[in-house]
Amino acid sequence: VQLQAFGGGLVQPGGSLRLSCAASGFTLADYTIGWFRQAPGKEREGVSCVSRTNESTVYKDSAKGRFTISRDNAKNTVSLQMNSLKPEDTAVYFCASRPSYYCSGNPEAYAYWGQGTQVTVSS
Repeated sequence: VQLQAFGGGLVQPGGSLRLSCAASGFTLADYTIGWFRQAPGKEREGVSCVSRTNESTVYKDSAKGRFTISRDNAKNTVSLQMNSLKPEDTAVYFCASRPSYYCSGNPEAYAYWGQGTQVTVSS
């Protein structure tokens, strides 16, 4: 069972990035998937989540209207489209999975984690 987050990079303020979370060994559609981020010296925080049934999506307040989470079950991936990026979005971004039908913003509620991908927003 393995998760991998990718798609990070360096982008100017106002730019966009699309992060993807891919799985091997299990089907992402069978799990609730969360995106988290951790900036230096700060705690890991939830950014967005899509429920196992794909009926519910959750966003951190600062991400609402800028970020969009989506599933591609055919590719076994979950993506996070990030637009209008700000310097405060700079962090390592992680995807994580939990078998529950419901989203949670608590990192401890997630069983499996991928290695993070660095997002840097800077001019």
